Amino acid sequence: MSVAIKSTPGSLSRRRLWGLAQGLLTLTLTLFGLLLITFLLSALSPVDRVLQIVGDHASTATYEQVKQQLGLDRPLPVQFWRYLERLAHGDLGIASATGQPVLQDLLHAFPATLELATLALLIGATLGILFGVLCARFAGGKLDISVRFITLLGNSVPIFWLGLLMLLLFYARLQWSAGPGRLDDIYQYSVESKTGFALIDTWLSGDSGAVRNALAHLVLPVCLLAYYSLASITRLTRSACLSELNKEYITLARAKGAGEMRIMLCHVLPNISGTLLTVIALAYTSMLEGAVLTETVFSWPGIGRYLTTALFAGDTTAIMGGTLLIGLCFVLINNLTDLLVRSLDPRTRLR
Repeated sequence: MSVAIKSTPGSLSRRRLWGLAQGLLTLTLTLFGLLLITFLLSALSPVDRVLQIVGDHASTATYEQVKQQLGLDRPLPVQFWRYLERLAHGDLGIASATGQPVLQDLLHAFPATLELATLALLIGATLGILFGVLCARFAGGKLDISVRFITLLGNSVPIFWLGLLMLLLFYARLQWSAGPGRLDDIYQYSVESKTGFALIDTWLSGDSGAVRNALAHLVLPVCLLAYYSLASITRLTRSACLSELNKEYITLARAKGAGEMRIMLCHVLPNISGTLLTVIALAYTSMLEGAVLTETVFSWPGIGRYLTTALFAGDTTAIMGGTLLIGLCFVLINNLTDLLVRSLDPRTRLR
């Protein structure tokens, strides 16, 4: 005879606390691993950081003096410990390309990337979920085939090529949109950068022409990134919906007379919300870390363009700081997504 064991409130609380402790430990170890890998990649880089500072014609004495000042003459464990100490004080080093602290450069560039990726995600996720649901609802129909073909192109065409084509057509030929950059020169130096977000700063300035100009510059890069995120979100939403439609509770709902769209909205979407959140989070992190080509094509002064410039200049300090920031965003967004999935899906709360 089997005996059912009920969970008491005390055991549930202990289980939740243990789950929280495991999550914090995992987050700590992940961040430590990120710091260690970032440091090792920089330390083992063939680029000589000392030579970048002193130049090719410096004397041996000057070279050794600068190397000692940077602490590069010490063992790697000691260098790593000093690196952690500097990070604790917000010191990411000085970028040789700009001569400014890396943290200051990143704080200046990151809002541009965040603005671009967030607007693209809002459009891509909204349309992606809508098209995914419609494709699952009319699977095998003309709408399904058309949308799948368009999304297949989104995953096949190189993003830089499509960006150059959009600039050639809509900016150079038709002149329907603004060109590269965030603002025209007439507004670039007249609008005070208070938040780092072009739309907010132009709105705070009270200049309606500047707001329209900021929107005009955002249209092409936002649409380009939204198209690529829409492609993956649509396909995965469609697959998740079709998988859910084959389950028994859907058959029961149909037997009770529920309409197909009601089943989609009231039964299928709530049950795949965890999957959708995960897909959207992955799309967001990929845009934050993978917008390098888009920012380069559209001369968008964000993290991607900053890292590209640092890479060509061999500025390992700037590359190290930018990589660390992107990795930190990736870790935090994924952990936040896990928490949201657990709060929305009761089936995952006690795992």
